[in-house]
Amino acid sequence: ETMRTPLPRKDLSAWQQCGILVQLACFIHILDEYVAGATMCLGPSMLPTFNQEGDIVLVEHFSNRYNRLKYGDVVIAKSPNEPKLIVCKRIIGMPGDVVDVRRSNSVEFSRQITVKPGHVWLQGDNLRNSNDSRNYGSVPIGLVRGKVIMKLWPLTEAGFIRSGPPPEYRFN
Repeated sequence: ETMRTPLPRKDLSAWQQCGILVQLACFIHILDEYVAGATMCLGPSMLPTFNQEGDIVLVEHFSNRYNRLKYGDVVIAKSPNEPKLIVCKRIIGMPGDVVDVRRSNSVEFSRQITVKPGHVWLQGDNLRNSNDSRNYGSVPIGLVRGKVIMKLWPLTEAGFIRSGPPPEYRFN
């Protein structure tokens, strides 16, 4: 019977461990910034698509980088009024589209607006309780961070997010 001698164990120095952690952090940052990442959607503006208490969603970053956004996509964007605030809204108008704008508290259309070149028109699915393009106007496409493709949490509601017209406008 042959006896094997155990291979010598090579411990990583503190500097090597730190280097591995930095590389891992850079990889995660690049993945989150350029491929896909998770974020939380809070507030009542996207009821019934998302819960008011906050849903965790998966956001992909290819659609906005390669001009693949379209009417009905749910997106994450920087707020034009408060750049530190991230909003979750549905694209209701693309550049050149004529959008019928409803007042926040009415089912009636109040005016029509043509979306400017290089901009999108964003609205929440819950029209009575959404601060959106009806308040701040069309949004530069450059402020769109990505397209929401999936609800991850709560697990009981996990699934893909469909593009298209809002499920139905809510007025409560």
